[in-house]
Amino acid sequence: MRIVRFRLLVAAAIVMTVGLGLVVHSLGWGWLGKYAGDALYACLVYLLIVLATPRIRPRTALAAAIGICWAVEFFQLTPWPAELAAHSTLARLILGTTFNIPDLAIYLVGAGLAAAAIHRPHREASRKGSA
Repeated sequence: MRIVRFRLLVAAAIVMTVGLGLVVHSLGWGWLGKYAGDALYACLVYLLIVLATPRIRPRTALAAAIGICWAVEFFQLTPWPAELAAHSTLARLILGTTFNIPDLAIYLVGAGLAAAAIHRPHREASRKGSA
C-alpha cells in the first residue's frame, strides 16, 4: 500500500512540475525562466524515473536523472535536436536545440531538489508509521 501512496505522490508532483514548467515557458522570463525551466526539466526526469521504479534508491534515481539530462544536453551538439525541434514543439521542449554548459549544473540542482522533496517527506512519514 505504501508503494501505491508513494506513486500517487510522485504522479501529483509530475503534474505540478509539468504545469509549472509550462507556465515558466510561456512567461519567458529571460535567463531566469530558461534556467528555471531546465531545473524543472531535471525534476521531471527524476520523477518519471521514480514513478516507473518506485523502489529505486534515491541516489540511483538521481544519478540516472542527471545522466539522462546530460545525455540530452550533449545530444544538442549534433544537428538532430534542432532539426527535430523545427518540426515539433514537443521535440523542442524535450530535446532542446542548443548546447549550454551551465545547463549541466542546473540539472544537478533540479534533480537534487526533486530527490529531496520526494524522498525526505516520504521517508519521515514511513518512520512515523512504523514507530
